[in-house]
Amino acid sequence: MAFKILAFFCVLIPNAVALSELKLVGPASLPLTASHPLHPALGSFSIETAFFEEFVGNTSAPNLLTKNLLENLKARTGVPAEVRIGGITADSTYWNASQQISLVNFVDSTGALRNTTVGPGFWDSVKLLPKDTKIVLNLDLHDLKFQGALDMATAAAKALGPQLDMFEIGNEPDHYLNFTPQNYTSTWGTWAKNITTSLGMKAPTFQVAATVEDPIWPYDTPGAANALDCVSTLAAGVNKDNVVRSCSEHTYQYSVCDPPRIAVATLPNLVNHTRLAQYLDLWQPRIQSVRQQLGPESFVIGEYNSVSCSGRNNVSNTFGQALWLLDTTFYAASLNVSRMYIHQGGPLALQSSTQLNHGGLSFYNLWYPVQNMNGPVKVFPSYSAYLFVAETLGHSKSLRIANIYPGRQANGSTITTALGDKSAGELVAYGFWDDALPTRHRFPVKLALLNLQIYNQTQNIPRPVSTFDISAYKQDPSSQVTIRRLTAPGADVKEANVTSWAGQTFAQGIASGKVIEEKVRGGRISVSASEAVLVFL
Repeated sequence: MAFKILAFFCVLIPNAVALSELKLVGPASLPLTASHPLHPALGSFSIETAFFEEFVGNTSAPNLLTKNLLENLKARTGVPAEVRIGGITADSTYWNASQQISLVNFVDSTGALRNTTVGPGFWDSVKLLPKDTKIVLNLDLHDLKFQGALDMATAAAKALGPQLDMFEIGNEPDHYLNFTPQNYTSTWGTWAKNITTSLGMKAPTFQVAATVEDPIWPYDTPGAANALDCVSTLAAGVNKDNVVRSCSEHTYQYSVCDPPRIAVATLPNLVNHTRLAQYLDLWQPRIQSVRQQLGPESFVIGEYNSVSCSGRNNVSNTFGQALWLLDTTFYAASLNVSRMYIHQGGPLALQSSTQLNHGGLSFYNLWYPVQNMNGPVKVFPSYSAYLFVAETLGHSKSLRIANIYPGRQANGSTITTALGDKSAGELVAYGFWDDALPTRHRFPVKLALLNLQIYNQTQNIPRPVSTFDISAYKQDPSSQVTIRRLTAPGADVKEANVTSWAGQTFAQGIASGKVIEEKVRGGRISVSASEAVLVFL
């Protein structure tokens, strides 16, 4: 969970009549701006340490809803989503080798969650995740007690073996202890080296930073280069002992941590490509720098969601967030973010006196694994967006993505000069090319078409429809294409039983209904307002 201090810069988008037709202009060949091959676990998860067992259960009572939802994703790619166990509670989570209960949360008389202690049974709970799930484990840095971090790392490595993929030391350290790139690097680097030596690890096994503050813009603002982040820590020598495999930063586009930001955390603000791209574009220089230093898959967004401080009711738990999640995942991938770990957890009662949410589970969760003060066991519409992502990736390890509308501009953004996107951020198209195929660079194998125009089920008007003309991207103009549709009665829908992916709903964790594929001859694909389709070319 993040408490954002700096708001990202914003351009006002004028009201515009939605485009009824958009002709995608070629060429159909792989753009120079296309990403590296997409990681099969692009759509992954971060689960708050203190709430981990609420999500997965324990050996006595495994949570079957969570199991089924994660297995659905694995079935579509052949590779399970990765799971980062961490968040703000990781910096107050301690190891107790003699503890009989697997996880204990200490909640004080005010209802505030103060600390978490895990025992040996906790690792059995981790093993309830789908087979071969890779784990990123977040260790406590805030207390500056190295032995406690080492004990936790040692216990995890012994219990989980190869399932344990990486460690993080500290969650959002740019929010405590007055860390600078230099003193953070000194502490973090020493700890990482000593844990590596103690555990006899051969390869780099650490993910650095896990910071949350947005990049300062403009980039030449005094002090911008001194902000604690992936790039500044690498420049300070955090990897001098070759312990860093990847860098993680956190992104929360909106917030309900305080009244000024609560006012702008609305569904229309969230579901718009221009605002989304404008926000993620802030990270482009960092992504490029980290990849040059550590390799093509080395920058991840290790924790993210729509609205920090646990989301907003009627915004983060809607089908609108599903569309935001789909666009966010694909746009970040097009910028060469390797993996996206969407955060799941709870408000951590009374953590901030100004935040909107207190107690229960977060409104931005993709599902509620247990009944809580914010509602019953339930799957939310956003889950289906990850099904869309997983099915787009399929079993390919060589798929590459590019944004083809609005398209990449000279400055790297998909926002055209003077907001020249004729759809005002409502229509978006991504292309996917497969390096493994003979026509790998000539034509895409799939297209994702998003219509982000807000349409609510409460509106008493015909639902607007936009037509994408994809003719320029078809190898055979006369051939028919297959499409699968992500849809719901409106952006304001909060129910998974009326949210369908390819005709199926997933309200109970498993598919209900038959798969529906549409066959379209010619190059015109209709997409209703607040809807998205995957086109198989």
